[in-house]
Amino acid sequence: MSWLAPLGAVYGAIGALRVEAYRSGVFGVSRLQGPVISVGNLSVGGSGKTPVVAFLARLLVEAGLPVAILSRGYRGAYRGECLIVSDGERVLAEAAEAGDEPVMLAHGIPAAIVAVGPKRDVVGRAVEARFGRRVHILDDGFQHLRLHRDLDVLCVEPGDLEDRPLPAGRLREWPSARRRADLILVNGGPAGTGPEFGVSRTALGFFGLDGREQAAPRRPWLVSAIARPERFEADVRRSVPQLAGLTQFPDHHASDASEWAAVVARAQAAGADALVVTAKDAVRLPPERGTLPVLVFRIAVAIDDAAAFRERILAVARRAA
Repeated sequence: MSWLAPLGAVYGAIGALRVEAYRSGVFGVSRLQGPVISVGNLSVGGSGKTPVVAFLARLLVEAGLPVAILSRGYRGAYRGECLIVSDGERVLAEAAEAGDEPVMLAHGIPAAIVAVGPKRDVVGRAVEARFGRRVHILDDGFQHLRLHRDLDVLCVEPGDLEDRPLPAGRLREWPSARRRADLILVNGGPAGTGPEFGVSRTALGFFGLDGREQAAPRRPWLVSAIARPERFEADVRRSVPQLAGLTQFPDHHASDASEWAAVVARAQAAGADALVVTAKDAVRLPPERGTLPVLVFRIAVAIDDAAAFRERILAVARRAA
């Protein structure tokens, strides 16, 4: 929308001034004892950063490094300074309190500490005081400049580099902000030069709510509340003979019992043999889920030249550890 271009220019200019204020020391930057790896994006919603956070956390855990994931707990009800979502052994909070993505990560990477709060430097210090020094992964951190990071990983869509700042487009900053990133993951695109790596989605399959792998349904009904449901639909379509239908709620929406019952009724009327949700949706399902089985379709990221990417991550984590 060209008539919004001036507002987008103002938004972008404010963002650039904010970056310069941190760079010049006008605003203070905090440091944690352990290294910080930030994962973020330029656009609002749906750039695949959460699967990248999970990928990095598993990589670091498998390398024998202690890991903490620091999140703001978006759409969670918690309003304090630091909520420990997982202590590395148990999940201690629910999605309504902590937000769906931190709880999903806590279930997916049980060896990692997961904590949320509005100021990630405060959260990180609280984690270190309780659990000791570790490698911190800063979720959605590209614009969270008050915390020093040892590595900035930026997730972008190919179209981001042609887009404009809000409200004229979907960007939080001008595309030129990508120059702050140490590594750039291009979703669905080929690897570029220098710091760029191509990243794609790979299906892991269908799982029960107990985490056990299940056979693919023959005629599922999809239920999602995510930023880009068309990706979920396309992924599942490649894995099943036919879809019975789908229900799409706004991103981060939590269905109550009556909404869920209505979805189940529609799915049964359409001859569905299962309801299929994303891992993010699975952590906020209502307790009463009806008679149709609920399956979780899980995905992971695959990174081009994964060995080189892994070495870049571990080199920074070990050097700063």
